[in-house]
Amino acid sequence: MGVAKRVVSVGAHSLDAELMGGPLILKYAKAGSHCTLVHVTQGRLEDSHATEEAKTAYLKALLDQNQRAARVLGGDTIWLGYVSSNMPSLEEFAAKLAGYFAEEKVELVITHWRGSMHPRHINTHDAVTLAVKNLRKGGNPIRLIYGETFEDLQGFIPQAYFSLTDEEADQWFKALKEYQVFRGEINDFPYIPYYTVNMKVREIESGNTMKTVGYMYASQIEDRLW
Repeated sequence: MGVAKRVVSVGAHSLDAELMGGPLILKYAKAGSHCTLVHVTQGRLEDSHATEEAKTAYLKALLDQNQRAARVLGGDTIWLGYVSSNMPSLEEFAAKLAGYFAEEKVELVITHWRGSMHPRHINTHDAVTLAVKNLRKGGNPIRLIYGETFEDLQGFIPQAYFSLTDEEADQWFKALKEYQVFRGEINDFPYIPYYTVNMKVREIESGNTMKTVGYMYASQIEDRLW
């Protein structure tokens, strides 16, 4: 694990940043780094008959889950203020991210791999990658890696593996369980079994003897592995 005093994980929706970056965020936070979970958009209440009051309450609850998960991981969190139905152009999105990364002196960014079933995951990948690429052209040594989620697996090839102690794995899952969706209260995707098994799969393929997570290098930007 490299040295980075300022680390961010950028997810398209709530829970994405924690799924992709949670393991590294908690490790860097323990080492004294300032870590932030960045949420591009927030979810919406999937009920066409929902009142504005219900929608507001849902958003408030989701933002509270953002905060609780970040605290468990040892970091903080921000929402960029976008909504799914009104995303900006790639150039505007990338410029906003580049400005944030530069202002915050971010040294390491974690975000989505592009091989996704979800358009906003792809949008986020493209904008973050462009933002980092532009900063690198200007001499900023900011680094970028792609995390793993079940929605972004097309072409995802782990290249960097990180072992988790039982305590670290429990901390990561404690943060994830702050979200109703991860606990299975929103839909029926088996988040807990899936990510539990995935740690074992990454452990086996990496030859580790501990729970393991995998990341992918930004090969179009990086000129070396680190």
